[in-house]
Amino acid sequence: MTGGWFYLITNRRNGILYAGVTGNLSRRAFEHRQGLTEGFSKRYALKMLVYCEHYDDVRLAIQREKTVKHWPRAWKVRLIHAQNPEWNDLYDTLI
Repeated sequence: MTGGWFYLITNRRNGILYAGVTGNLSRRAFEHRQGLTEGFSKRYALKMLVYCEHYDDVRLAIQREKTVKHWPRAWKVRLIHAQNPEWNDLYDTLI
């Protein structure tokens, strides 16, 4: 097993949140930004990467996603604020 990323994207500060997992965060963030992936993130124009965590084992990233998806929204917002209080788009930091 190789590493993986858990991430949160949104459409704006304090906007709709989407939690996901990927093995290649820069590629996946690009796909969200360009609307290349059908589904929830495209429907709500979720393009801003506001939070991410790297795991050496992708299974841990998957478990983190499942856990966080069940959290109340307020907990997710606190998680973002702890790492990214301005809700800056982290996409440019990936390149």
